[in-house]
Amino acid sequence: MYDLSLLIPARNEEFLAQTVKDILANKRGKTEVLVGMDGAWADPQIEDHDDVRIFYVPESIGQRGMQNQLARMSTAKYVAKVDAHCAFSEGFDVEMMKTFEELGENITVAPLMKNLHAFDWKCYHCGLRTYQGPKPPACTQCGKGNRIKKKLVFAPRHRTPNSTSYRFDNTLHFQYFNEWKAKQTGDLVESMSLQGSFFMCTRENYWKKELCDESWGSWGQQGSEVAIKTWLSGGRVIINKRCWYAHLFRTQPGFGFPYPQSGKGQQRARDICNDIFKNNKWSQQIYPLSWLVEKFWPVPGWTDADLAKLKEAPWKRE
Repeated sequence: MYDLSLLIPARNEEFLAQTVKDILANKRGKTEVLVGMDGAWADPQIEDHDDVRIFYVPESIGQRGMQNQLARMSTAKYVAKVDAHCAFSEGFDVEMMKTFEELGENITVAPLMKNLHAFDWKCYHCGLRTYQGPKPPACTQCGKGNRIKKKLVFAPRHRTPNSTSYRFDNTLHFQYFNEWKAKQTGDLVESMSLQGSFFMCTRENYWKKELCDESWGSWGQQGSEVAIKTWLSGGRVIINKRCWYAHLFRTQPGFGFPYPQSGKGQQRARDICNDIFKNNKWSQQIYPLSWLVEKFWPVPGWTDADLAKLKEAPWKRE
């Protein structure tokens, strides 16, 4: 019935209902939305719609676990993981599927990424609006504080960066890659890595390439995991600049992570990522990690000595 399933693993996400509403308003293809409520119901509630299915568990199973549960519910040709705080361009789903028609199915794709302006704080005494962040104790214009309320915006931020190039440093941690962005030409461009808030692939490759390995833990390193597995197994990571999504970044107080965050848990995911890929242990890879780093060389965060050490890792193509 559907060509594309959008997978939204969510827990205590304030903008989940608005994200679903935005998808429904902007999708133009045979696309469904699969929402995983991981230990908590959405507040505000998601409106009923024929193209939305909800999976709820009373106790959290973790982001990766929920993402895979949603993928199991899909029968579509394509699946895309989506964060629960995003807005989209009109027809983004159809445009993303065209990428596979043009480049083949052995790719992982993301749209151009913008920053999401989710809301303002509005003073209903004088009308002053303050950009999203912690609630102001009082209006800076009229001094009153008893009628300051959230005003939904949910659109790309003015003068937002148009992100199309990502990398990882020598610890395989996510970074932006502006040096490579300056070299990109055309509408469909290669990226070394992914940001992790959106990626799309065939459902077959999602499972075949193990793009969401639950043994890594609930949270962390997914952008690097997905991108490295795609590249090292012979695929390509592509950014489609003909469509966009706007993502809300948790860079200010009040934008807390929905899952309990422990440095130990995130470090565990990073340790697993480094051990598998730096030592060429992934069973499906046909290239060593050094091949990928050299493909995008020079890469900030990597020295000649780092690359030389990477090349010392055992490697034998079967």
